[in-house]
Amino acid sequence: MSPKFALLAPIGLLALSNIVMNTAWYAHLKAPGRALWIAVLASWGLAFFEYALAVPANRIGAQAYSLAQLKTITEVFSLTGFVIVAWALFGERPNWNTGVGFLLVAAGAYFIFKGPFK
Repeated sequence: MSPKFALLAPIGLLALSNIVMNTAWYAHLKAPGRALWIAVLASWGLAFFEYALAVPANRIGAQAYSLAQLKTITEVFSLTGFVIVAWALFGERPNWNTGVGFLLVAAGAYFIFKGPFK
């Protein structure tokens, strides 16, 4: 496997997996009248596809990134995926609080990728 593939593939796969997972976590809220067990089964069904993307992403990514870096990539995409799903499905636009929170997460990601500091 090429080093470039090991650097880029996990990013794309983790981005997609987090969109799918955020959809699994929140889309059922659009149908509050449906039975909870249906929501759980539908979410588990979507989660299968999330795992089908996330597991290879982490397996491939472990060749190029530390575990902390892989987790940081996942968390950044999890928050980004949440904003996309909340906006697309529920019309919840990001606000100042969201922006400031994401800047703080970005600062944390910077330290994960830039370190260790001496």
